[in-house]
Amino acid sequence: MMQQWFSSAKFGIFMHWGIYAVNGISESWSFYRGEISLDDYMAQCAGFDASNYDPNAWAELFEAAGARYAVLTTKHHDGIALWDTQQNDASVVKRTPAARDLIAPYADAMRAHGIKVGLYYSHCDWVHPDFSPIPVKERGFANHNQTPYLDWPLGPKTEAWQRFLKFHRGQLTELATNYGEIDLFWFDGDWIPDNSYWNMIEVRDLLFKHQPTAINNSRLQGYGDYETPEQAIPVVAPAKPWEFCVTMNDHWGYVPSDTNYKSVRELIQILCECIGMGGNLLLDIGPRPDGTIPEEASVRLLAMGDWIKRHEAAIYPTKAGLPPGHLYGTSTMSQDETELFLFIFDKPFGEISLKGVRNQIKRASIVGTGEELTTRISGGAPWANIPGVMWLDMATATIDPLCTVIRLELDGKLDLYRGAGRAIEQN
Repeated sequence: MMQQWFSSAKFGIFMHWGIYAVNGISESWSFYRGEISLDDYMAQCAGFDASNYDPNAWAELFEAAGARYAVLTTKHHDGIALWDTQQNDASVVKRTPAARDLIAPYADAMRAHGIKVGLYYSHCDWVHPDFSPIPVKERGFANHNQTPYLDWPLGPKTEAWQRFLKFHRGQLTELATNYGEIDLFWFDGDWIPDNSYWNMIEVRDLLFKHQPTAINNSRLQGYGDYETPEQAIPVVAPAKPWEFCVTMNDHWGYVPSDTNYKSVRELIQILCECIGMGGNLLLDIGPRPDGTIPEEASVRLLAMGDWIKRHEAAIYPTKAGLPPGHLYGTSTMSQDETELFLFIFDKPFGEISLKGVRNQIKRASIVGTGEELTTRISGGAPWANIPGVMWLDMATATIDPLCTVIRLELDGKLDLYRGAGRAIEQN
């Protein structure tokens, strides 16, 4: 069931944290693709100690960044759970020096700082003996997705798959009952295999029974609440509520050799483009095996938070702004549609233009400084209800090096012209 808080949240933090941080390699996929043997991958358990794990410090950082929710990987496709699951012994509690539940302190810390609690869970478990008819050591990357199941005649009716479903539901029940109120479940891996195996409506109903106010992402074979495009920002907004998840560098987890971090300016632009289309940004970082967050990530988060704080009026609790074609940039609008916020990413050479707004402008100003801007109208035929182009003078305005935001206070609810133009018979 979709909750109002999600569309108002705008910005969340994703954490991919697991044993893969020990060697600084790709989570799960590294052994699935044969980049490392399964035995060597699992040997990383010995180095995962969470010795400096301070979830309160995480929460303080996320709050300072302006994030309203967080999502932590409770179990990736490698099957190693961050909690003391009773369904098997594949957990950091039983197999690593961390030797404790890492989910409970995370959930408590986020709540204490007013941050909504999200839990990531992979439906897949590539090392579980009942997950696939072909053992993981034999199937390899060439057999990714559906291929291992095509020659499994009994499919989901096999005893092995039914055992796996019992395990799967058991773990989800633990997550849904042991950690207080959960705001969001973020699923992954529903593409292996199809819903004839998963029966995802049963999963949705199980979660609703224990967490009736939680929302679920789209990866439930169509039974989720919102869409999750990833790594490539949509050009057209999805029809349902949505969230764009993207890595801060090129990997989801901690890979120290990956220094290709996105700049603060790029991250701000991604955030603004998401909220301008009515979506959220879920920005991923990878904590180290000891639980600390790399400085490159924390510095960027703090810089984002500083910018967000100065421009909060344009972000919370606004909604999607103008459709494409009206502004060379992106925008949001107030919930009552009487204010427009224009996000200008580059330094203007004097004036910028805005098309299609029929309203009179009561005041135009720079968010953060309050500087007033002069406006003028060029062309149009107001007697035919066709507006001219509005030009805003930015020649002497203070330009924000990350993104300048203009606030337009309208004389009423936004009246937007979306026509294709026509001949005007009376001038």
